[in-house]
Amino acid sequence: MRTRLLALSVLGVAVALAGCHHATRPDGTRIDKKGVVNVPGFEAFIATHPTQEQFKAMYPGVLLMLPGTISTMEIRYDNTRFFPQLDKDGHVIGGDFH
Repeated sequence: MRTRLLALSVLGVAVALAGCHHATRPDGTRIDKKGVVNVPGFEAFIATHPTQEQFKAMYPGVLLMLPGTISTMEIRYDNTRFFPQLDKDGHVIGGDFH
């Protein structure tokens, strides 16, 4: 019984520590999952007209609110919800945070 308890405890600690890694973007910079902090860097990224997949890879902590996406009316000040303007090919060409 004690062996099982010890094994489960070790497994629980291993699983908890596995989620504590620091994620990085494709360019090697660290991902801040709290939202956009470096606004000039974000604006420079948007100026490259990324695809939706590139946006999600670069900013996984930011919810990309595409047309038709249902959202709440809450006010967020942490830049975690971006409402994009899309071109005819679906690339992000602008937008704003709500």
